[in-house]
Amino acid sequence: MKVLFVLTSHARVGETDRPTGVWIEELTTPYYAFIDAGAEVDLASIAGGEVPLDPGSMAEADRPKSVSRFLADSLTVEKLRHSLKLDDLGPGSYDAIFLPGGHGTMWDLPMSSALADLLSAAFASGKVVAAVCHGPAGLVSARDGAGSPLVAGRKVSAFTNSEEEAAGLAESVPFLLETRLRDLGALYESGPDFQPHAVRDGNLVTGQNPASSARVAELVLEAIG
Repeated sequence: MKVLFVLTSHARVGETDRPTGVWIEELTTPYYAFIDAGAEVDLASIAGGEVPLDPGSMAEADRPKSVSRFLADSLTVEKLRHSLKLDDLGPGSYDAIFLPGGHGTMWDLPMSSALADLLSAAFASGKVVAAVCHGPAGLVSARDGAGSPLVAGRKVSAFTNSEEEAAGLAESVPFLLETRLRDLGALYESGPDFQPHAVRDGNLVTGQNPASSARVAELVLEAIG
């Protein structure tokens, strides 16, 4: 079993000085779920090289166990500092493509033709495509085998508009993810704000927020079989 993570390389909220990047729980919780299930996991990013981590996700208070495990895992920390460049990869031998979130994803994942092509090819060949929180921003340009938006007519979850308002970034992000997914024809669904909610529709698996990371990983493993 082999899984490819595709991560943001965008380190600032828009053109401001406010730092962002990957929300670390959305990386580490699924990463170790897959590792512990015997998977080989590669880490790639849009630009390659060091992946920015949102400092807001690194606080010690209520830190998830997976984050503490990551911080003590020098080999994985090094993998994140030297991530693979997405342009150099294809769906190849991967069983699943996984998109963690973090606000950085809102800027570079939707604009990446390489990511859109990778996800479209992976989905068409029956591989699992998964994303959590803002990670589904990477799905907006992907297409299914019929040329329709990959999310159209499929159950999808992602960070809600109300969660974005609560985070204070509704006016800062380039678009509201829930709205964009609905506009693309997704059968969008969600649970209470900041509570776990994940959904699987065939080989498409998505989750609403950081708290959904573990459940998304479980559904991915089920989908891989």
